[in-house]
Amino acid sequence: MITVGIDVGSITAKAAVVKDGEVISYKLILTGYNARKAGEKVFENVIKDLCMQSSSIDKIISTGYGRNSVVIAHNAVTEITCLAMGAHFLDPAIRSVIDIGGQDSKAIAITGIGSVKDFAMNDKCAAGTGRFLEVMARALEVDLNDFGDFSLKADHPSTISSLCTVFAESEVISLISKGEKRSNIIAGIHESIAARVVAMAGRVGLKTPIMMTGGVAKNIGVVKALERKTGEKIAVSPKAQITGAIGAALIGQRA
Repeated sequence: MITVGIDVGSITAKAAVVKDGEVISYKLILTGYNARKAGEKVFENVIKDLCMQSSSIDKIISTGYGRNSVVIAHNAVTEITCLAMGAHFLDPAIRSVIDIGGQDSKAIAITGIGSVKDFAMNDKCAAGTGRFLEVMARALEVDLNDFGDFSLKADHPSTISSLCTVFAESEVISLISKGEKRSNIIAGIHESIAARVVAMAGRVGLKTPIMMTGGVAKNIGVVKALERKTGEKIAVSPKAQITGAIGAALIGQRA
C-alpha cells in the first residue's frame, strides 16, 4: 500500500510517501501565498521523483494549517495527531513532542502507541515561533540560518523580557544601539523562546524522552536553550520538518 501525507504549513509545504510502513521519499517546498497550489505542487514533485502516477497512490492525507485547502486529499487530519504518529514512527520511545513551526508552537504528550495523550498550543501570538525568529533576524541583519551558530558564541545571553514580538523587537533594537554583541542578543532571543515554550509545555507535563520537530528544530541554539530549560536531552531527527507529513501518510496506511 502506498500513501502520501501532505503537510501544508505557513512557511513550507511537505509531502512524504510511505509504502508498506516505510518512508520511501519526501519533499519540501515554500508554501507561498496559495496553500492549495502548494499542496498540489509538493505532491506532484514527490511522486515525480519516484516516477509514479497519481493513480498509483492508494490514499492521500493532508495536515497542517492549510490541510483543508488540499482538495486532492482523501481526508484531513489535525497536525497534533500527525506529529504524534510521526514522532512515534521516528522513535517509538518518545513520550513528548515540542513542535515549533512558522506560526505556532505545540507541546504534545504521546502514548506508547503514538496517540495523543494531551497537548497545549500557542497559535494566538507570534512569540516563540519561526515568524518571531524571522522578525529578529531582520532587526539584527543576520541570516536566520546562522542564528544557531551565532548563539553558541555568546558569553552572556541578553535579557529579552517581553512576550510580545513587537515589544521584543524594540528591546532588540535598543540592545543593538547600546552596542551589545549580536551573539549575546541572539542567545537571549533563544532563551526567551525556550522559556515561553517550556511554560506552555508545563501544562501538559513533559515526559522523557522528548523530541523536537518543525523548522525551528534546525536551529541548534533553540534546541540547546530548550535543553537547559527542561534539564533534559532533546532528540532532533533529520526528518524533523517532515514529521507531520510522515504521520499523515502513516494514518493513511492504517485507514
